[in-house]
Amino acid sequence: MNDVRINTVVRLFGGGVVALIAIAITTAAGVPNLDASSLGGAVLLAGWIGAWFVIGFSILPYVTLVPAHWLIRHVTELSTDEFVSGVVGLVLGLVIGILLGLPLTNLPDPYNWLLPVGTVLVTGLGMMGLTVAKRADLADSLRSAGLIRPPTVDRPPAQAETGPTTYVDTSVLIDGRITDVVASGFIFGTLVVPRFVVGELQHIADNRDQTRRVRGRRGLEVLAVLQKDHRVAVELSDEDPKEIDAVDAKLVELARRRGAGILTNDYNLNRVAQLDDVRVLNLNQLANALKPAFLPGDQIQVKVIQQGREPGQGLAYLDDGTMIVVEGGGELLDKEIEVTVVRVLQTVAGRMVFAQPKS
Repeated sequence: MNDVRINTVVRLFGGGVVALIAIAITTAAGVPNLDASSLGGAVLLAGWIGAWFVIGFSILPYVTLVPAHWLIRHVTELSTDEFVSGVVGLVLGLVIGILLGLPLTNLPDPYNWLLPVGTVLVTGLGMMGLTVAKRADLADSLRSAGLIRPPTVDRPPAQAETGPTTYVDTSVLIDGRITDVVASGFIFGTLVVPRFVVGELQHIADNRDQTRRVRGRRGLEVLAVLQKDHRVAVELSDEDPKEIDAVDAKLVELARRRGAGILTNDYNLNRVAQLDDVRVLNLNQLANALKPAFLPGDQIQVKVIQQGREPGQGLAYLDDGTMIVVEGGGELLDKEIEVTVVRVLQTVAGRMVFAQPKS
């Protein structure tokens, strides 16, 4: 309702302003046919002013409100670094344009104003686009020159406001299941991805081996998906303990400093982090914990797909990857059968369920 009222007020104001301009033009020009002293002239004058009122009433919102709403909507969608870099670039471009355009004012008319104005517009918009596109590189250069402060390493985690802080290992990004876990809501807060982890992904993505190259690119794609997910905050951190060489040791040290956790699939990193009393979130352990629990005597519908190691054994797999060893199932390949659980064995590789065909 407020928008409708504002739109109406703007239209009426535009119509009135344009009507006044029409009256001023008529008075200044002294058009004989628009003389109010006669009835015909008065009618023509009223029609003349009314036509201009309609024009002002119709077009003013499209040159004021519509562009303003468009500008406000797009500005609010900008991130803070995009907005700041755009404003700085625009100011620099305008200053450069004014300096370049000053000598052009000595040219003959109309070049003495067309060329300076064009120069200011081109340099202003060009510098604004350039600084927005290169804002990350410019920030790194200013940080290296000491003009802006680098991010603080030993800052306390803001867990009370934004949830827990968790450092992300390369293995989790390559694995890709983290996007589904984040979507489920089991991981929240801030996921911190150090630059050296991104560098390791890029190194893998540039590898000559096709398999490693695909894994590296998948990790970079997963990181891009996480950055767009509103359910979790992703921080690309410049923290890098230079005194430590190994990536895993760097992650453990950074997590220990900030009292944060580590999200990983790496078994060795898991053990090292636990020795340093660092909280570890292992997606493999989470997946194993969510697998259905079986007890001797439970009935399962499976499809035997291959021979087992021992003679007469058949192997089947559940949707979650749990391996079912079917005793006497070697002769039932490619068949859907119902089996009875005999025993369950938990190994380092995962859970194995031993069963036999239902009699």
